[in-house]
Amino acid sequence: MKNLFLAATVGLFSVTSIFAQSDVISSQFGVKGGYNLSNITSDDFGDSDQLSSFHLGLFMEIPISERFSVQPEVLYSGQGFASSIGNAEIEHKVDYIQVPLMAKLYLVKGLYAEAGPQFGFKVKEEIDYKPNSDGGETTIDPDDSQLRGFDTNLALGTGYKFNNGFSLSARYNFGLNNIYKDDSAIANLTNIDAKNSVWQFGVGFSF
Repeated sequence: MKNLFLAATVGLFSVTSIFAQSDVISSQFGVKGGYNLSNITSDDFGDSDQLSSFHLGLFMEIPISERFSVQPEVLYSGQGFASSIGNAEIEHKVDYIQVPLMAKLYLVKGLYAEAGPQFGFKVKEEIDYKPNSDGGETTIDPDDSQLRGFDTNLALGTGYKFNNGFSLSARYNFGLNNIYKDDSAIANLTNIDAKNSVWQFGVGFSF
């Protein structure tokens, strides 16, 4: 996981250096983090509930014009969903390294709308059979997992950036591909098509 995060971070700075060469002074590096509400969307899965988690990472905002900029990011994002089997509730937790590439349009000073693709790399997966107590977590080996290791999303959001570099944001990420492998048992038996659905509410600071 450390190597993956390092590779993603190197990729972020490689992309930003290409865009920022002509205007290094106005480009801003920053940190961000916040609260996640995650679930899946599926017509085949039945009922599922949201999970609460967090996201944390780095970004670089690169102005293209006075009102438009691009913002590559590298985030660690806790996601997943909850479901019920009989009377038992089970939490399926999936952590990703997410790499969004956002286009930001400032509508007025400070207030912006953003949109862009996001690419996710699964780094950890576990099932919690006792979400309200200790001892129910089972880590899933990647070779035994029924979930894909790569996920593609479209991210839409809005936010406000203050003059001191502090910012507030809200973003919705919806998956574009089935999170289950084509040859997984659950996909073969039930033909499930499930996609990630994540709300992110965050704070950031630009240097």
